[in-house]
Amino acid sequence: MTAGPLARFKVIDLTRVRAGPTCVRQLADWGADVIKIESPEGDAGLGGERHGPDFQNLHRNKRSLTLNLKAPEGLAILKKLASQADVVVENYRPDVKFRLGVDYESLKAINPRLVYASISGFGQDGPYLTRPGFDQIAQGMGGLMSITGLPGQGPVRVGIPVADLTAGIFAAMGVLVALLERETSGLGQWVQSSLLGAQIAMLDFQAARWTIGKEVPEQAGNNHPTSIPTGVFQTKDGYINIAAAGNDIYRRCCEALGVPQLATDPRYNTGKLRSDNRDALNAEIEAITRHKTSAEWIEALNAGGVPCGPIYKMNEVFDDPQVKHLGITRTVAHPVLGDIEVIGQAIELSRTPWSVRSPTPEAGEHTDAVLAELGFGPSEIAALRDKKVV
Repeated sequence: MTAGPLARFKVIDLTRVRAGPTCVRQLADWGADVIKIESPEGDAGLGGERHGPDFQNLHRNKRSLTLNLKAPEGLAILKKLASQADVVVENYRPDVKFRLGVDYESLKAINPRLVYASISGFGQDGPYLTRPGFDQIAQGMGGLMSITGLPGQGPVRVGIPVADLTAGIFAAMGVLVALLERETSGLGQWVQSSLLGAQIAMLDFQAARWTIGKEVPEQAGNNHPTSIPTGVFQTKDGYINIAAAGNDIYRRCCEALGVPQLATDPRYNTGKLRSDNRDALNAEIEAITRHKTSAEWIEALNAGGVPCGPIYKMNEVFDDPQVKHLGITRTVAHPVLGDIEVIGQAIELSRTPWSVRSPTPEAGEHTDAVLAELGFGPSEIAALRDKKVV
């Protein structure tokens, strides 16, 4: 297997749980040499049990070094690693890294070329500096829960940790931008992302409806907030999504449903009217879709140029022929679990692929090898073990 496009970069991973590991996974999958720093007891339980699906999916393509950062010898080892690294990523509470002495300014003094990424709940300063940050808190404060769910239902969290995941992805993007900038300046810099900031950025047009239009978006359930009819419709054997945004697609939708008269109906013949009368229009469409199966409607509507698709359970997602064609999963051999299938990258490059080269390591699996690379001999490593530094 050829080296990935990030193979020349060494990354020190001080992250735990989800947002930080998501950032580092982006770098690892594209070939970066990632050394995951864990406590001597390992990080199991922070992001799921070590051999569980979540932990295994998050930490592939890494090497594991156990290190007690509260011991002077452990801190010295980390600083020696940082002196040779390109990137450090951490998601401690903002005050913790200063207490440990592994903040950006401290490591910058050792390695001015270091790109240092911090992911936090609310930012690295400000009135909420010391608050613990979790995804659901960010979903609520970032406005997402107020627009998710059925009208009048009350706040609803999204079914994935969207603030965690996007904070990690944005941090990875920041790291890559900083590495590109370093090619010009020769210097590293401090990259920062937060769950709250990421969540607000992900609101996109819903946020702009307020900041520009001074409109407070409400819950719309399965309906699209502004483009009607877009939503979930019951069929003879289940449910489908139809997205008929805009006058042209709406006209094609009416024709594919066999009711072309709905396109010129004075209650629905403009986007605003369709939005104002969405409940009545949805009821008319669903009265039609109930008479055929999901597969029949998906074929007919797509043939008519109308976006339409199934609503899968998780097992059905990975049976879909297009999903299989995308190759978004990879199988990796695990010494304990056997062959496991992990979720991969959503982007592809024409010449330089991402890869899953190794499974999530056991805690400290690469401690001896990493220390040897730093110049420690067998007796020195044994002494560190005796002192529970590693």
